[in-house]
Amino acid sequence: MTRCSVVREFDSLDRLVRHGVNLNCTVIQGLDLRKAALDWEGLECDGAVFLGCLFPASVSVFSLLEKGALIFPSFPHLPYNPYRPELYTREELMKGWTPDGDDSVDKRIYDHFVAHGKKEPDIVEALAERLHDHAIDDGLTDLLEGRIEQDGRKKVVSVMGGHGTGRDSEAFRKVVHLTRRLTLEGYFIASGGGPGIMEAANLGAYLADLSVEELDRVVDGLAVAPKYDSPGYVEAGQRVIAQYPTGHSSLAVPTWFYGHEPTNLFSAHVAKYFSNSIREDGLLAISHYGIIFAPGSGGTTQEIFQDACQNHYATAGVVSPMVFFGKDRYTIETPLWTTINQLAEGRHYKELLLLSDEVEEIVEFIKSHPPVPSDGVKSLLA
Repeated sequence: MTRCSVVREFDSLDRLVRHGVNLNCTVIQGLDLRKAALDWEGLECDGAVFLGCLFPASVSVFSLLEKGALIFPSFPHLPYNPYRPELYTREELMKGWTPDGDDSVDKRIYDHFVAHGKKEPDIVEALAERLHDHAIDDGLTDLLEGRIEQDGRKKVVSVMGGHGTGRDSEAFRKVVHLTRRLTLEGYFIASGGGPGIMEAANLGAYLADLSVEELDRVVDGLAVAPKYDSPGYVEAGQRVIAQYPTGHSSLAVPTWFYGHEPTNLFSAHVAKYFSNSIREDGLLAISHYGIIFAPGSGGTTQEIFQDACQNHYATAGVVSPMVFFGKDRYTIETPLWTTINQLAEGRHYKELLLLSDEVEEIVEFIKSHPPVPSDGVKSLLA
């Protein structure tokens, strides 16, 4: 098999067929090729990689191997596709959910994960999960580099915070208004994809075109079911979607590790992972234009130190703003603001730290403090 310096990717049957017989140095991802109009006899596939594809019965897999292809087989009897070519959508994950019972795709995958993969997966299950998460990485790259929405590279700002924050809280409402403002300024909002602050982040982005007053009315309507285990929680979110069926896109990055929590409904793109560690580190790494830390507990605290570490050593390629959105939480209830400031002494990201409770101050700070490429801070990292 040839080692290729340039690799093309095909996740659409139409594109693949139009390309013809030369599949050298290509990746063909998760396609059903059984009825594809391909010249299998004349097919060139040196350096090609077939990921979970289905082949016509008349095609010898061994002949493809002899031509230099690499073939990753499909995994039968799984409720998910390890080679999926794109991110999830709200509609796909929620398919099968009703108020009378949850038989959604999301729930079926979670149940399978708990039964087969969460604690002690066998080697086949573990491989399937890792291949799935790699496919999600690939889909995420396509989105953020502008190939999905054809809008150029996205300026990602992420929001972290407590999953238990109620829809009826001041923190929830303020995050909604903050992400509305950032979306209108051209930033692309990402969250951990769950309830609480994460839902608030995607909600504000989704409904960024609403007035402040109308957005407040939406939040008031959601507050009738404040927590993710409140009766009518999902239905309240669905009523918002029904009233506003289109909105700005944003990103949710949840995990089936916390699959007992519903994925929030307000993101257009859902990058859902099995591995929480890959998901968490990756979400921090893509947030080049900053991370806003709303009040949270242990998980948010962990993310603060992970992000500080990425900034400390510029491991994500840039040094980015860290905004602490909650003065009481980060100065009185915890010493995290002081701790991170002390850690940042002598480092470039010291200038990219902000403590504030004010939406407009945070927006202006993000706008005036773009990410700094790592090669621009090397002298400070010695």
